[in-house]
Amino acid sequence: MEYSKLDVWLEARKLVNLLYDFSKLFPKEELFGLTNQMRRASISIPSNIAEGCGRQTSKETIHFLHISRGSLYELETQFYLAFDQKYIEENNFNIALAQIEICKKLLNGFINYYKKIM
Repeated sequence: MEYSKLDVWLEARKLVNLLYDFSKLFPKEELFGLTNQMRRASISIPSNIAEGCGRQTSKETIHFLHISRGSLYELETQFYLAFDQKYIEENNFNIALAQIEICKKLLNGFINYYKKIM
């Protein structure tokens, strides 16, 4: 399966790009803290979708999709923390949460698809 054409992967990339845009405004002292952690979590989402698609069995694919979903929830929590610290404006925070919600729905649907073909 060509992962780069999947809606779930494309929307996850949009989320990474949003995070990078928003995190450029975070305080410099957070560069090796929350900023780095959020960037790593965001990158993990499309990366694990791609890796899962490259696996030979549905079971292996589902494993990597679950890792991707875990990173998505991790990133969501980190957005809340960034908002709590006033590192991100409310409008951008809401944009990020909306994109996370899109990714959750697509990722859950993709996981369910693979569970059915097992």
